[in-house]
Amino acid sequence: MTATAVAPTAPTVRSHGNAYEIFILVLTVMSLIVMALVILPLSPATHETLLWFDNAICFVFLADFLYNITGSKPRSEYFIRRRGWLDLLGSIPTLGFFRFTALFRLARLSRLARIMRLLSGQHKRELIDDIVKNRGQYALFISLLLVFIVLTTGTVLVLQFESRSPDANIVTGGDALWWAFVTLTTVGYGDFYPVTTLGRATGVAVMAAGIGLIGALASILASILVPSPDEQAAAATAAGSDDKAELDQRLTTIQGELEAIRDELRAMRGSTGGPADAAPPPPDRP
Repeated sequence: MTATAVAPTAPTVRSHGNAYEIFILVLTVMSLIVMALVILPLSPATHETLLWFDNAICFVFLADFLYNITGSKPRSEYFIRRRGWLDLLGSIPTLGFFRFTALFRLARLSRLARIMRLLSGQHKRELIDDIVKNRGQYALFISLLLVFIVLTTGTVLVLQFESRSPDANIVTGGDALWWAFVTLTTVGYGDFYPVTTLGRATGVAVMAAGIGLIGALASILASILVPSPDEQAAAATAAGSDDKAELDQRLTTIQGELEAIRDELRAMRGSTGGPADAAPPPPDRP
């Protein structure tokens, strides 16, 4: 007997939707901006806050790396050929101890270039159709991005502005992040508040963004509860097909019953001696 040769399976890499790719793309751009801001001569508290946000982005990128490499067969296809090792280098957090790992942030340019190549290879019409089809995913990822952008920007700006005032009560990154969070959610406890003009202007912008994000969350719920036009058309087509099939079945049943009644009438006329297909006699006139 001759052994049957088994064809080698083609390597596969986990694929993502456009909404996820755009989410990672924008987050990568934000991480590069944060890296550039760390170089600027800002206050020590602002630098510390920027490192917090950088570490948070690193953990998101680490989760993305693990998600990609576990869905690749073999894993070397993503790690070596798709340069996943650069994604890993760019995802190592500093955690306040490993300062030298900040140099690895430049490896995120590889992730940025890869995602831009994927998105640029699609036509605008395909991207628009994908947005309409998966509008719930886009709304979710965009809302998460906006929340992170507003929190980051509001925290850094108010901390930088308030650090110049001796009467400020927002003096640490934790205070600024807490203030940005409660202001974004339009709660506003009042335990921390800006006292400078630029800080208050930042507060107005954060409050306006919070109102818009609440509306965005409402739209997400609406998109989940209300089906898309394609889904409605498919449901209507399926319902019409079911109704037509049920109507055909009923007509077939009625036709069979009429045939049975006709056969019984023929049998009754044959038993009385009359012609089976003869018409009934006309009624007597008075």
